[in-house]
Amino acid sequence: MAEAKKTIDARGSFCPGPLMELIKAAREAKVGDVLEVLSNDAGSAKDIPEWAKKMGHTVLYVEEAEGYWKIAIKKER
Repeated sequence: MAEAKKTIDARGSFCPGPLMELIKAAREAKVGDVLEVLSNDAGSAKDIPEWAKKMGHTVLYVEEAEGYWKIAIKKER
């Protein structure tokens, strides 16, 4: 598993908050950086991978932890 360059703790924020925070971080990240989002909004587990694929980024994992989701992407462009 790749180590996250930046972890965005969006727990307590609801859709589209976690996705918007990820988009902001992705704009500032370099190609190849791994960004991880922590979210307790189940919609993030679906919305973030869909956005990442649409934008050409790689979804590294979508995992359910103790009451929240861990989603990581690798910025590809």
